[in-house]
Amino acid sequence: MTREEAAAILKLPWEDAIQTIQELGLKAEKYDQLVRADVATPSGQRPTYKKQNRPKHKNKKPGRKKGHPGCRREVPAHIDHYEDHKLETCPHCQVQVEPGIKAYTRYTEDIPPIRPKVTEHTIYKHWCPGCRDYVTAPVTDAMENANLSLRLVVVAAWLHYSIGISVRNVVRIFNVVCSFPVSPGGLTQAWIRLAELLRPEYDNIKELIRHSAALHADETGWRLSGMTYWLWAFCTKEYCYYTITKCRGSPVVEQVLGTLFNGVLICDFYGAYNLIQTLAKQRCYFHLFTDLVKVDKTNTSKEWKAFRKKLKRLLRDALRLRDQKQNLKPGSYESRKKRLHQRLEMLIEVGGKDKDVKRLVKRLKRHEDEMLTFLDYDDVSPYNNHGEQQIRPAVNCRKVSFRNRSEAGAGAQAILMSLFRTALLQKLNPIEYVKELAVKAIENRHIQKMNRVDLAMAA
Repeated sequence: MTREEAAAILKLPWEDAIQTIQELGLKAEKYDQLVRADVATPSGQRPTYKKQNRPKHKNKKPGRKKGHPGCRREVPAHIDHYEDHKLETCPHCQVQVEPGIKAYTRYTEDIPPIRPKVTEHTIYKHWCPGCRDYVTAPVTDAMENANLSLRLVVVAAWLHYSIGISVRNVVRIFNVVCSFPVSPGGLTQAWIRLAELLRPEYDNIKELIRHSAALHADETGWRLSGMTYWLWAFCTKEYCYYTITKCRGSPVVEQVLGTLFNGVLICDFYGAYNLIQTLAKQRCYFHLFTDLVKVDKTNTSKEWKAFRKKLKRLLRDALRLRDQKQNLKPGSYESRKKRLHQRLEMLIEVGGKDKDVKRLVKRLKRHEDEMLTFLDYDDVSPYNNHGEQQIRPAVNCRKVSFRNRSEAGAGAQAILMSLFRTALLQKLNPIEYVKELAVKAIENRHIQKMNRVDLAMAA
């Protein structure tokens, strides 16, 4: 509304002016409710017809830019089969043609029809004069007393826990593509047994992240038999550890990291990370920037705008200083970093009446020593993007598979997701990586079983 329109309303008769102002007030309240509902409701829960359309990019053609080098599929490294394509008669007029004059090559790559491979294992007992007992060779192609091969179980687990394909769709893939009949119950039971076999490797990842220099942490909701659970992700650049628990509090963090974590913990502003003792903590800037954007949609007061401008400038100056560290002298860098700490203290000391300003000032006071930690350590990021990226595949899997139905299934989910994700972080083949771990675990169990038999006979 312009100033002239407001003045015209005041010049109306008393009753007409009151009625007009009331109508404008109702419209403003409805608009505020719509804006608040739009901000508070996640994107996945909003109807499609209520979402704003993205602006179309005008005059932007698909594909690579003009002059950019072309890209095509590389020539295969090996050729398994050769075929010559010749004609004896013309396909149009059926007249006999002359011998071939020119030729060119073309490559096609295909997956041949898959036929299940069945192996009959004959296990012999051998007498060992040293142990004075019978010994047998371990069968590493499958788990103990299992008919499904180890590779088949690992591939199926990778499709479900890493790619996010539902159990019934995995069954369909094996039935149609591989001509291999399998049931959903048989697969899930095999996955649970595989997870228990690989539990020592899962615990080893837990010990490795406990001694890491920088660790990202995040959590998201989960469902187990209709009950609310939580999936936690603790990850470094090379390892990822998932756990599914009914608790969302600090005991989970303490159980995973211990009472004292001798590294830098990078996380959001959730209170569960407050009680854990660490070398240092870094709170995520992205969550703070997102909060500023959300408040801007509902709060237009001058006090909020002034506070937001100072805080945003402070955070951006800190990010800019990190990028300029290599070009600055150590003394100059330390001086600028000290100045940022002083600006943060001054911003916190300023009180205000605005509710959003009070809320953010309270948060900054609580985490004052955890906002500029990344300026002291080179390998620490001010964002928790790595933690968000590692928990995203679990969220996609949650949407498709509808979570778990038992404690054993949740445990298998955490173990197998941790191993597959760790393989991807280390740029390894996840199927071969998990299979090799399972083969080693089967061999170790076989040796331990033989040792227990020897001890029992000696007793």
